[in-house]
Amino acid sequence: MNTLIRYGKTNLKTILAITLMAISTLDASAQKDVVVNAFKKYGLDQSILDPMNLRLPTDRTFELKESTTTAGKTKVLIANFNPAASGREQWKVVSVDGKTPSLYESNTFRNAREKPTVDKAVETSFKIESETADNLVISYKLDAASIPKDAGFLKDCRASLTIDLKTKELQQQQIINEKPVKIGPLTADRFQITTNYSFDKISKRYLPLKDALNMEAKFLGRAVTTQVETVYSNYSNAR
Repeated sequence: MNTLIRYGKTNLKTILAITLMAISTLDASAQKDVVVNAFKKYGLDQSILDPMNLRLPTDRTFELKESTTTAGKTKVLIANFNPAASGREQWKVVSVDGKTPSLYESNTFRNAREKPTVDKAVETSFKIESETADNLVISYKLDAASIPKDAGFLKDCRASLTIDLKTKELQQQQIINEKPVKIGPLTADRFQITTNYSFDKISKRYLPLKDALNMEAKFLGRAVTTQVETVYSNYSNAR
């Protein structure tokens, strides 16, 4: 799924920016069949189950606003993506807190965004979490073998998809830790990422609208709370 689970150095900022997905291993070979049957029952598009269909588009231009809040201080970064540009120039940081970004800030952002996406699901880990008249919620784990060592905490997280049964469209994806996880020098009791989507009826694809990361952790015994909200907007076809 989107939400860009990427990897790089153990720099906390990089790990947070690259994290948007998760999943490990369950031994129940028939579990995905149960989910597939539920999709058939409600007439849902099974392409939702393919992580590649939920990634950020690489063939469209769009804008990004990333707000990171830690210890009561908020940093706002504005960037845009242009697939017509080459290499690292596809991502351009426009401003940081309203000012021209430094080379370090631009490179840090680009390094995080350029990491490979890790979103391979364990086929046998799919299960139905809840089924109501309004929503169907399914969950799964990321393939542990595909998760880099420096993003190993993802093995202890579980992803879920919430589908609106009235519109038959995906509403959101969530990744939540199942137990305390080690992220760089931090130990997080709570790690949660929520990605909201919009379905583009013309191209028949899902486009991420917003990622919201919430983390409550400890560093040397002190509480550290971090929130990162990333808003995507102005999608348009590349010229």
